[in-house]
Amino acid sequence: MKILLIGASGTIGSAIEKELAPRHEIVRVGRTDADEHVDISDSASIRKLFERTGPFDALICAAGNVTFAPLGEMTADSFSLGLRDKLMGQVNLLLIGREFANDGASFTFTTGITSVDPIRTGASASLINGAIDAFVRAAAIEMPRGMRVNSVSPNVLVEAMGSYAPYFRGFKPVPAADVALAYAKSVEGLQTGQTYRVG
Repeated sequence: MKILLIGASGTIGSAIEKELAPRHEIVRVGRTDADEHVDISDSASIRKLFERTGPFDALICAAGNVTFAPLGEMTADSFSLGLRDKLMGQVNLLLIGREFANDGASFTFTTGITSVDPIRTGASASLINGAIDAFVRAAAIEMPRGMRVNSVSPNVLVEAMGSYAPYFRGFKPVPAADVALAYAKSVEGLQTGQTYRVG
């Protein structure tokens, strides 16, 4: 399969590439360090990406930004980053990408544990992750030409605990390699409308 991997240089993206590259053609996509570049918060940038890469069999997005801050300091503008980037970025990857996707292609998006197990300073992340998981369930029943869509919702990563441990006390972190298996299941399996929770 030809797989577009957005966020390829990140911790999760690198693990996904390691898992899938032996079996598939991976097109590494990111803001900077990648074969192709895209800003997922900009629909024109997304369209240009697909015009350059052409038809594909699977798209994985392991990218997306949200604001982490105490709720007492959050304003409507504080939520706009996550709404524009991680939420609508992934939604637009599907809305625009379906025009370029081959029959039976799959889309796999990234959410996170905070959709069901919130943390301090994580109100925006919880909102965005929950919205994407809900979008996946709804979009799956209307996908054309046998296409599928799923999301992967990992726990905090072992590799990220150096930075995030204070926010995830009591959580059992998961290795990125284990998370990558959920993306493989989404891409290489048959299910649709699923949120694969890891950890």
